[in-house]
Amino acid sequence: MTDDGQNLPSVEVGTDETGKAVVRLRGSWNLRMLTPRMKVLRAELRQLAKPGLCWDLCQVKALDSAGALVLWETWDSRLPAQLLLQDSHRPLFDIWMHQQAPVPMARPSWLSRMLDAMAHASETSIDHLQDAFVVLGQLLLDGIDLLFHPGRIPWREISSTIYTTGVRALPITGMVGLLIGVVIAYQSALQLRNFGGEIFIIDILSVSIAREMGPMLAAIIVAGRSGSAMSAQLGVMRLTQELDAMKVLGMSVSQRLVLPMIVGMAITLPLLTIWTDGMAILGGMLAANATLDIPIEQFINGIPQALSMVNLWIGLGKAMVFGALIGMTGVHIGLRIEPNTRSLAAGTTNAVVTSITLVLVLDAIFSIVFRNVSWGA
Repeated sequence: MTDDGQNLPSVEVGTDETGKAVVRLRGSWNLRMLTPRMKVLRAELRQLAKPGLCWDLCQVKALDSAGALVLWETWDSRLPAQLLLQDSHRPLFDIWMHQQAPVPMARPSWLSRMLDAMAHASETSIDHLQDAFVVLGQLLLDGIDLLFHPGRIPWREISSTIYTTGVRALPITGMVGLLIGVVIAYQSALQLRNFGGEIFIIDILSVSIAREMGPMLAAIIVAGRSGSAMSAQLGVMRLTQELDAMKVLGMSVSQRLVLPMIVGMAITLPLLTIWTDGMAILGGMLAANATLDIPIEQFINGIPQALSMVNLWIGLGKAMVFGALIGMTGVHIGLRIEPNTRSLAAGTTNAVVTSITLVLVLDAIFSIVFRNVSWGA
């Protein structure tokens, strides 16, 4: 107890032989002894922090970096002009003397931030395009190779993709198609009844579903269900080093994984579109019968007159392109996933968002290109 009392840090104000004021520090100025009296000592030192004072630290028994920092802050980050200090304590202040104060950075203007964001987005887009062209080039080479070696065509992998992305998606696409058909028929019936054009519900349902709504609904559902699954599958295989193992064994990742996924999706989506079209027209037919009293037989007989084969083929062609695009996007993002769980989660989300966005953009382009192509029967 006596030693601790003698080692307590203290501050005394006196004078030297010439009568000049001197601040003398005594005791141990280390973290252990400073902690109980930190607030009191800081207040005393703050009152004595005046220019021209002489500071005498020769009676300080122990000094560490914590005590040196307290004094350094009291002296406004510079040593006093008159300082008496033990040679063993001087290196503790030299550390702070050689540290430069951080220079405050000016906040960039909104224009600079916008330009930086645009530059980053452009760089990321170019990087994605380069990787996408690499995948497309590899697919082209694989297609040429399989053309001359038909025995290497991965029929089993393509069939598996068709089953997982198509057959297992029939319930959800059928239900969504049925409900969308009911909604379109009900909302259209409210307007057609005002103009006495109830019979035109057949034309509206047949053309809009077969040409636009069917391919779009199927593509969006498949993008959310199967596109993300493809990215997750490739990401997990990258995380568990299965892709590296396939390369070591001499197996082509492109022919065994990438090609079957894209080809399978291009085959699956038109078939799902036909199924979705049928369920949507069925839902619209039932709703029209309930709201407009249109007989089911009349509705069935009117579909071939309202829907031309050109419109049907346009819808199926769009579905095939959507399928290939969704497969390409899922594979592209899946191959870019880094071997960690954070990148896997982000890549799976990006695959869904990117696929749906690209489908919407491509559908808008198709609508403009084919705007004058056979809207009639």
